[in-house]
Amino acid sequence: MLLVVKENTVLMEFLIAQLPTKSRNNIKSLLKNKQVWVDDKVVSQFDHPLLSGQKITISASRSRVEKKFTEFTILYEDEAIIVIDKSAGLLSVATKNEKRRTAYSMLSDYVKRSDSNNKIFIVHRLDRETSGLMVFAKNEEAKKLLQENWNGAGTQKSYVALVEGKMEKPEGTIVSYLTEDKVFKVHASQNPKKGLKAVTHYSVIEASSAFSLLEVKIETGRKNQIRVHMEELGHSIVGDKKYGATSSPIRRLGLHAQKLEFLHPLSGEKLRFETKIPPAFYSVLKRKHR
Repeated sequence: MLLVVKENTVLMEFLIAQLPTKSRNNIKSLLKNKQVWVDDKVVSQFDHPLLSGQKITISASRSRVEKKFTEFTILYEDEAIIVIDKSAGLLSVATKNEKRRTAYSMLSDYVKRSDSNNKIFIVHRLDRETSGLMVFAKNEEAKKLLQENWNGAGTQKSYVALVEGKMEKPEGTIVSYLTEDKVFKVHASQNPKKGLKAVTHYSVIEASSAFSLLEVKIETGRKNQIRVHMEELGHSIVGDKKYGATSSPIRRLGLHAQKLEFLHPLSGEKLRFETKIPPAFYSVLKRKHR
């Protein structure tokens, strides 16, 4: 449920007025169970001040927020999904060389602690060196519904990318066709017959003479899409030697999945998540470069 604040007030008063069928105790439970979001952040304080224009989302289910592990943080969890903030360097799923140190394996162990029959299902993936938001399903139905809508109008994915050089334009769109070769490198072509269509939009957040910090939104979810498109523009992502980078100022790939918006697979409500831009991305822009 999405509500819009019309005038300055406090959260409890607003909820009482907007939810006439719920008692004060019902509303206190919503706050206690972290089911109330103010502008994409969970708020549990009944006297939290609200400003006109702010958006209030009431979640249909309880969430366990900010459960920290060594290499990821669980931002949201209910009976159908888990949303995490993954660290750079952690694999999403197993490879032939690594089976256990993956987000999938660790989450699988986590859900089995409460019930050995519990399972985790992969919805999408992030490259090993990409940090940020990921969604996993907790049952087959949720997985199927999420994947069916993952590139639909109800899903919005936004990344931040630290790239080499200063962009010639403050914003733009890259459209090309991507194909993968035998050594698992993705190539771009303008020939529709030579790959799958990929569409990427970017806008400059901040820049120095040597680097640019971009907000990147993708319409399609092709493998290595953003990395390939940045190379195609002549502004490879820092640390991305595979796709043309010549520098690694933050000693990792400069790509972070920062914002994610999608429809809950069971309730249909719109969920929004946002993480902070990694501080290292900004620190590079403030350094002096010769």
